[in-house]
Amino acid sequence: MAHARYKRLVDVFAADIRAGVLTPGTRLPTHRQLAAKEGLALVTASRVYAELEAMGLVSGETGRGTFVRETALPPGQGIDQHAAAAGMIDLNFNYPSLPGQTRLLSDALRQLASSGDLEALLRYQPHAGRQHERAIVARHLECRGLSVEAERILIVSGAQHGLAATVMTLLHPGDVVATDALTYPGFKVLAEAHRLELVAIPSSGDGPDLDALDQLCRNRRVRAVYTMPTLHNPMGWVMRIGQRKKLVSIARQHGLLIIEDAAYAFLAEDAPAPLAALAPETTVYISGLSKSIATGLRVGFVAVPPQWVPMIERAIRATTWNTPSVMTAIACGWLEDGTVTRLEAEKRSDAMCRQSIAREALRGLHYVGHPASYFLWLPLPDEARADQVAMALLHENVSVSTAEPFATSEHVPHAIRLALGSVDVDTLKVALEKVKKIIGDYAY
Repeated sequence: MAHARYKRLVDVFAADIRAGVLTPGTRLPTHRQLAAKEGLALVTASRVYAELEAMGLVSGETGRGTFVRETALPPGQGIDQHAAAAGMIDLNFNYPSLPGQTRLLSDALRQLASSGDLEALLRYQPHAGRQHERAIVARHLECRGLSVEAERILIVSGAQHGLAATVMTLLHPGDVVATDALTYPGFKVLAEAHRLELVAIPSSGDGPDLDALDQLCRNRRVRAVYTMPTLHNPMGWVMRIGQRKKLVSIARQHGLLIIEDAAYAFLAEDAPAPLAALAPETTVYISGLSKSIATGLRVGFVAVPPQWVPMIERAIRATTWNTPSVMTAIACGWLEDGTVTRLEAEKRSDAMCRQSIAREALRGLHYVGHPASYFLWLPLPDEARADQVAMALLHENVSVSTAEPFATSEHVPHAIRLALGSVDVDTLKVALEKVKKIIGDYAY
């Protein structure tokens, strides 16, 4: 009988939420109030809300209560969201581009067509990339403070493929991986696919709380730590050299694999040495050219200790056989002739310009961001809820991401991440003005 009443109550709540009788943002009775009103045991009332939360209809927030969610919001704002519809201003994904990049591609294809190497590009390539191309990447990484032999470089189809090959090779289902409480959604998807357990490291404000990481490793058998020390996504921090050395010390003490994601590192000039330079024996360094050049140029690279090269190479063979040779040839040509260096400098300037625009447009709001990054993190006032703000912005043809895709802890903060690099600056100004107005409407 109690079971039937509990199920009936779940169905009533669900129907009222879907019909709009209970509107998004409505605070539901506390667990105790619901139990008293319906004559249920407290544990049964908690089960009602737990089932509604599993259905995506409500969210329980420690210290605040249980709220009706905005169910009309497209699922998976973040990595699972579809490309923005025509007419939508996309502040969700970053695909920064500069004037003249199309001409660069056209010129590169013409040069490739007249090269004597063209026939070789039609054949299978070595799984890790051709030796001279690996050497080009190795020279490029010296600009990042990483001196590594070409034999330790593997060329992959973008940084995400590099992450996937690393996870496939060096981790196993059930492994515990420590990562920031807010982290890159693409790694969360990989962890789910490979049945890894992600454990959140709280933030200390300008980086991960390394004392908390050390304590976690003492309490759990942690296999790896996934980190973005240089230009963290979404928080924008650049870890200081002292923090990096402490992280390396913890990794060595507890036998951790370090997965260093450097996808946005090109935006931070004069950053401290990469973790891979401080702990080359236990770090996998992953980056690519999708953000610094173009998202359609799916060329990335992985630098690993020598003993792991054959294992990563096998994962590349199992997934893509090799990075498409034409794209690799174009990318390496641009690395060699200075095009990549020039474009990275121009994008740093472009990102700084966009951050300046954001600073002016969002004046009066608190947000977190690096002065040369293409994104910023905007915590919302206590009165505002992220799902409602995101839905209201969608009605204004502005697409943003909530904190949910980035969160690895049970507590998901009410915040939005704004990607600044995918629209022209005039459109960006208009969009950011809409963001500020919507947040103001919900906060007051």
